[in-house]
Amino acid sequence: MKISPSMLSADFSRLAASVKTVESAEMLHLDVMDGAFVPNISFGPVVIAALRPHTDLFFDVHLMIDRPERYVDRFIKAGADGVTIHFESTKDPAAVLRTIRAAGKKAGLAISPRTPAAAIKEFLPLCDLVLVMTVEPGFGGQSLIPETLIKAKEVRAMLDEINPAADLEADGGIGLKNLREVLDAGVNVVVAGTAVFGTPDPAATIAEMHRIAGDLT
Repeated sequence: MKISPSMLSADFSRLAASVKTVESAEMLHLDVMDGAFVPNISFGPVVIAALRPHTDLFFDVHLMIDRPERYVDRFIKAGADGVTIHFESTKDPAAVLRTIRAAGKKAGLAISPRTPAAAIKEFLPLCDLVLVMTVEPGFGGQSLIPETLIKAKEVRAMLDEINPAADLEADGGIGLKNLREVLDAGVNVVVAGTAVFGTPDPAATIAEMHRIAGDLT
């Protein structure tokens, strides 16, 4: 299991210091929201570029933006190691995924709760990661939608058949209480925002999440 703490739940007045508290994780999840594709605004490539010198963590950049093909290059230049776009946000997901991979970065495809797993099957060979949103995208602190874990199992089954090397990521409402259930659905990359940054000791929370994952192996 890889843990990707979401900076959306960090202290925005001290982002660099907040990153240091989660460096025992494998990745750092950076949610980019434009106020159009989702009803919220977060940050853009300038913030990501400013954070890049402060950590060696894998930058797991999640673009919740309309027509991401317009900005993918900027996020790659800012320091993204992986870029995930939403299936619902562009008319040509395959072209955007190929652009990301051509730049030598990991390409991810996300699906929102209402999108069926089958909708992305044709794109799986182009994916290094598939992100199943377990809440409606746009805001942190929501509760996990149980039905999305059924979809995660469906995606995992398709990946096992088509692209077994790809990661399966889940994002939204995940914490210590439901982590086992999420991992049982075939997820191997877990995004956790409030569940990590909202605790007194984020590093201890990450360690406990790793322990739970270890108990399942």
